[in-house]
Amino acid sequence: VRSQGGNNAGHTIKTEGKELALHLLPSGILHPHAHCYIAGGCLIDPKVLTEEIKNAEKGGIALMHRLHISPYAHVIFPIHCLLDRLHEEKKGKKAIGTTGRGIGPCIEDRSSRVGLRMAELIRPDIFEEKLHLFYEMKNLILEKIFGQKPIDVKAIFEEYAIFGEFLRPFITDVEGRISEALFRDETVLFEGAHGTLLDTIYGSYPYVTSSSTLASGICAGAGIGPRYIDEIFGVLKAYTTRVGAGPLPTAVDPDTLENFQEAQDFREVGTTTGRARRIGWLDLVLARHAAVLNGVTQLVLTKLDILDVLPEICVCVGYSLDGQKIDKPPPLIEDWERIEPIYETMPGWQTSTKEVEKIRELPKNARKYIDRIEEFCNVSIGMISVGPAREETIEVDEEWM
Repeated sequence: VRSQGGNNAGHTIKTEGKELALHLLPSGILHPHAHCYIAGGCLIDPKVLTEEIKNAEKGGIALMHRLHISPYAHVIFPIHCLLDRLHEEKKGKKAIGTTGRGIGPCIEDRSSRVGLRMAELIRPDIFEEKLHLFYEMKNLILEKIFGQKPIDVKAIFEEYAIFGEFLRPFITDVEGRISEALFRDETVLFEGAHGTLLDTIYGSYPYVTSSSTLASGICAGAGIGPRYIDEIFGVLKAYTTRVGAGPLPTAVDPDTLENFQEAQDFREVGTTTGRARRIGWLDLVLARHAAVLNGVTQLVLTKLDILDVLPEICVCVGYSLDGQKIDKPPPLIEDWERIEPIYETMPGWQTSTKEVEKIRELPKNARKYIDRIEEFCNVSIGMISVGPAREETIEVDEEWM
């Protein structure tokens, strides 16, 4: 179940020698018996979703009767993407570095109660009238504030009515279906779309996304009560990355970055934007902060194999701000950008972990690294990935947890 965000999130799945880049479709589409849901808290660009569905079906992935889309999800239009870009241009050097996918403007319209939803998109009679009113307001903003030409709403209606017709068979009572599955005690997996520190309230504001990225936000986005969440898996990369603007206290120097880049499966490029991610040492302060905010019950450590090439590894265990030690990120971004990381240096293992199947087979120093993460975050690690393929995953035995 996807319950928040839109096609500003990207995730790449590699299995059986195939690689699939997704932005809106849930990862479960590769399992032929899994039902996949895009819930009401999501934002949907119908053009992007239509293309993703068609590409998946061309690849032999059957989605009819398996993919279910909520009528409550709001629709992203070209005007949202245009306004996203224009707002960023106005900010100049203070631009946030958004993906330009129209997420922020669409959520603004949802909050202002003027946005259109998938429910309207599949009803041409209602959709046309509301779309004209919507674009009347938006064209005024384009002309009066940004000096842009108005957009032809007739062309937008004709194009999006076609998308609505294509997507109509997938639109159903998603929230009801999820609730029924939970009542039957079936296993339901909710898939987060963004990192914790991109949360609109508790993230590195204003360098954040426009929705809640916390586990608690899943309930509102999927239309379920919090009592149905019984496990919360926190996915933690073995080092820190960031794409776009915003603070990265543990950013590595150019020489260390070159060492990272020697790893076979490094490839730190955003799936959605194609922008290179910035690289930093593992920030345990942020990891622990995120674990607390989400109530994480188990960690999933990814990309451990990237560290195989490093002779030494630093981990951030605290911050210094104006000579004072602090143990969590400050609320003001101006302070966040001034903090200095306090590091512990650990010996690397400089041995390949890619063929490892059991945690006891990992190099001694790799296990020490894992132990330090668990100790600092006060959360056990249940899974470890040592490569992009599904089979390159270590499921931690209980004796080692």
